[in-house]
Amino acid sequence: MHWLQSRRLHYLLGGVLVLFLLFALLRALFVLGFSSIEAAEYGVDQHFWPTLLIGLRFDLRLAILCMLPMALLAYLPFFNLANNRWSLILARAYLLLGLLALVLLYFLDFGHYDYLGVRLNATVFRFAGDADISTTMLWQSYPVVWIVLAWLALAGLVFAAFLLLERFTLQRRAANISRVQAGLGAVVITVLTVLGLLGRVADVNFANPVPLRWSDAYFSGNADLAAIGLNPVIFLYDTAWMESTPYDREQVASHYQVMADYLGVDHPDEASLDFTRHRGPQPHRVVETGERPPNVVFVMLESLGASRVGAYGNPLDTTPALDHIAANGWFFERFFVPVTGTAKTVWASISGVPDVSREETASRNPLISNQHTVINAFEDHQKLYMIGGAAGWANIKALIQQSIDGVSLYEEGHWQGPNVDVWGISDLQLFKEADQMLRSLPADQPFFAYIQTAGNHRPFTIPEDRGDFEERYPAQEEVEKWGFRSIAQYNAVRFLDYSIGRFMDMARESGYFDNTVFVFFGDHNNRITQLPHMPPIYEQLWLESNHVPHMIYAPALLKPRVIEPAVGLADVLPTVAGLLGIDYVNRGMGRDLQLTDHGKERAVPVVLVEGSFPIIGLVTQEFLLKMNYDGSDPTLHAMDSAEPTNNVAAQHPEKFEYLRQLTRGAYETSRYMLYSNVRE
Repeated sequence: MHWLQSRRLHYLLGGVLVLFLLFALLRALFVLGFSSIEAAEYGVDQHFWPTLLIGLRFDLRLAILCMLPMALLAYLPFFNLANNRWSLILARAYLLLGLLALVLLYFLDFGHYDYLGVRLNATVFRFAGDADISTTMLWQSYPVVWIVLAWLALAGLVFAAFLLLERFTLQRRAANISRVQAGLGAVVITVLTVLGLLGRVADVNFANPVPLRWSDAYFSGNADLAAIGLNPVIFLYDTAWMESTPYDREQVASHYQVMADYLGVDHPDEASLDFTRHRGPQPHRVVETGERPPNVVFVMLESLGASRVGAYGNPLDTTPALDHIAANGWFFERFFVPVTGTAKTVWASISGVPDVSREETASRNPLISNQHTVINAFEDHQKLYMIGGAAGWANIKALIQQSIDGVSLYEEGHWQGPNVDVWGISDLQLFKEADQMLRSLPADQPFFAYIQTAGNHRPFTIPEDRGDFEERYPAQEEVEKWGFRSIAQYNAVRFLDYSIGRFMDMARESGYFDNTVFVFFGDHNNRITQLPHMPPIYEQLWLESNHVPHMIYAPALLKPRVIEPAVGLADVLPTVAGLLGIDYVNRGMGRDLQLTDHGKERAVPVVLVEGSFPIIGLVTQEFLLKMNYDGSDPTLHAMDSAEPTNNVAAQHPEKFEYLRQLTRGAYETSRYMLYSNVRE
């Protein structure tokens, strides 16, 4: 292994080791001196050591990232660290300045956590607006002189270690290494570097390499413990994308009265912007108080729009199982997700707050991933979340584990079946293993299970293990006419529906079917051209992407019913809680659809066009009001009109004015709720 004799390779590996030891030392200092976890818990808490290991993996990533510029300087063709004095001077300057910055960030992190109880993140930049006050507070509160001396001493000590490393590697006599040996070394180091940056080895999926993310540190659901697994420099970077002004408090306040009235706030208070509502057990509950409540199973239908479902008029007999459920359960004719995108749907279905983030998704913001959720009011229910692939995408893992108390998360790596594509096991296999899990739970304890499907998504894989499902191949023109972009997508929808039908059969055989409320909802649709079976407003005014199927199915508990008013994703949890007679607190945008105590027309806030300057809207049974995100250019449109682009505001002036205020109010309030709904 002569390639290991490379001076430059030794220098780079040694540099990574020096930095890793520095970061590990600083992590130990944080754990022992600043963490909220007591020393007695180190050997008791089963999550402590795995969390600490996650933190060390972040430290290794940071060490590698810091040495990448040095690798460039080391391997320049003619002017590199091994043969050029100026390259060496440049490298030393980079190291000295970098070490000063890194150690300073760690010291700031210690003070930030000691003061606020959270690791250093992008909110620290808000102190820059009051620099005089902030610096004075620091001077009066901390031994600044001693801290500065410690900062300079530690950075200088590590810099001296690099000078020593330089002496024993770069300044020694070069060994003779062939090009083959050098190439082998490059390949090995590249692979190790990639694995180090990914932060995974044993659990890495090379078909879908998901890097270690901040959400992995929150696997225990304990924020204090998760702090031990975070790296302040990487965490600061991860939070830097957040909007500098996440919501406009003045706009929220100006629309507070109309929103508080619409939501039925218990104790309206414009000063505190309180949107809390307490709802006790309702007379429309399906079981009497004291009886064992039914189980609840949420099934999120990946990329399934209403236009592709037979119950909504599609004639291709694509979804016979869902059509049967719609005919024999509660069928929602006008159901909308507030914003398109799977992560945004997961967010709203759990938190009850529309994810109206303009940058990325709310789930990627570690400062708000600990959301209040009505799910926690289901205190007697054992809670499970099941997804066939990795839950790390968009960091929804943190939302699930931080927001839902005592949840058992099952994802890629937990399942017996093989992965069929990038999204993990097939939906059919997911339902099979979910059924096995649910049937094994104690019969005397109800469960709340959330099953997230993924097969109806590119690459639309139909697995080899498909039961008696058979693919069909109609003409491409025929499937396109009725809303499918390809025959592969058409068959993927059919297989998703087939899997649901099999799941219902399994639930009956397993014995929990009659005492379970099944809740089905799509996460988003794809924008498509006008369809013969759908009102033209869906395509012409961009509602198609938000319009998805929704059914609540419990034949032994609920009579079939068609719900005509507009209902939104945020309404699902309050409605199910009302059915079960759950006593809950609601701080989101949803309402129990059966509550009419304040007599307000049902309306669903939606984002019609996403981006930095979104177009927002509000859907009712009769109208769509749309406007720019800043409230400009509001127009009113009739839902069932043959010419839906016509502005009918002049024909309905009072309705227009009320919906105009409610639209802007719902949007600004949703932005505010993303932060106000965070659990304390």
